[in-house]
Parts: sequence; C-alpha cells; structure tokens
Amino acid sequence: MATIKLNVIKPSVNNMTVRVFLRAAKLDFAEHDVYGQTRSAEYLARAPSHLTPMIETAELPKGALWESCAIMQYLCNKHGLDQFYPKDPEARAMIDSAMFYLIGTFYPYLARATYPALNFPQYPGEVGFSDADAETKERARGAAAEALAEPLEVFRAFYMGDKPFIGGDTPSIADIRLASTLEFLAAIDYSLPDWAKTYVKDMETSLGEAYSEPAADVRGYIDYVKSL
Repeated sequence: MATIKLNVIKPSVNNMTVRVFLRAAKLDFAEHDVYGQTRSAEYLARAPSHLTPMIETAELPKGALWESCAIMQYLCNKHGLDQFYPKDPEARAMIDSAMFYLIGTFYPYLARATYPALNFPQYPGEVGFSDADAETKERARGAAAEALAEPLEVFRAFYMGDKPFIGGDTPSIADIRLASTLEFLAAIDYSLPDWAKTYVKDMETSLGEAYSEPAADVRGYIDYVKSL
C-alpha cells in the first residue's frame, strides 16, 4: 500500500503542482480524483477546509495536509529531497520567498484574470463574485490580466536572474509551483514573454513525464472550456 494518499482535482494548477512534484521526487503515492466529493461529510471529516490538493499519511499530526507549497516543503524535509529544496538557509530563503510571492501577489491576479474563462467560482468579495454587470466584471478581469506582467518580470529579474530556474541550474519546488501556475494563462491566450515560454519548455524537458502527464490534464481542460 502506498504511504501517501494524494487527493486531487485534475484541472487545477494548484493540484498539478503536487502531482508533478510527487512524480519528479519518485515518492510512493496513490492518487485519488475527488472531483465533486470535497464537500461530502467523509471528505470534510478529513479536511474541513474542503481543499485540494490534500495528502493523507498516518505520520502527520492530523493525518492530512493541504496547500501545495506546504505539502512540497513537508515531503522534502521528510525525505531529504535537497535537490528540490536545499538546506542552505540562503538558497532556501529565495525558494520560500518565490513561493510566498506567487501565492500572495501573482496568483490572486491570475485567478481574477483566468477563473471566469475557466468557469471556476470566484472568491467572495471579488468583482467577479458580485452582481455587477458583465461589462464591469470584464473590466476587472482585464485589469488583473494587465497586472500580471509586473510580478512575472520580478520572477525573471530577481528570482531567476542569469539562471534557468529559481533553484539555479535545476528546478526547485518554487519552479514546479510557478511553471504549473503559468499553464492557466493559456485560458485567456495570454502572451507570455519569450523567457517564460522557454522556462516552461525547460521545466518539461528537465522533469519529463513527471511534468507532462499532469500538465496534459490541465491543458485538456482548458481546450475543452475554450471549445464550448
């Protein structure tokens, strides 16, 4: 029996992150598609947040853990996966900062820009969740899409610099999180800068099927939604 149970919703780039990581790290896990089940009493008993990705293992204090970055950090620490999450404090600080910057700044813009096109629910308090008219919602979505350029440039100029990845010469968990996130921009035909296109290709080349298999589920969903 696999030591890690991974609960996922396959069209999500948040879920793609951990799906890629577990494959790249070659950890023993069993994947369970819980689409449509996260509000069930059974799932909520394990994860009251109703979130995915969520791993289950008896070794965790509560038996479960969600949030993609936290899952990758925990498993790297648990299994000594220094190639993805180096122990050097300065190198690790850059990786942590890149992930927190993505979650706190880049992803909120991306969600506002892409979720309407993906038919994903909007967050309470957002214009897209309100009863505003369609024109107002589209203006808000467009403003979020325009705002993506600045944090994208921060990743290139600050976190990567003259290296191919945030982790340096090889991908880190921050790279897995960023590359997966960039997949959603295809939903709005966002024109990625050339460096970002190369970056995603380099991630897929470096990680092989570990990246391409989960990416195919996200890309397939985006193609499906765009065909409607």
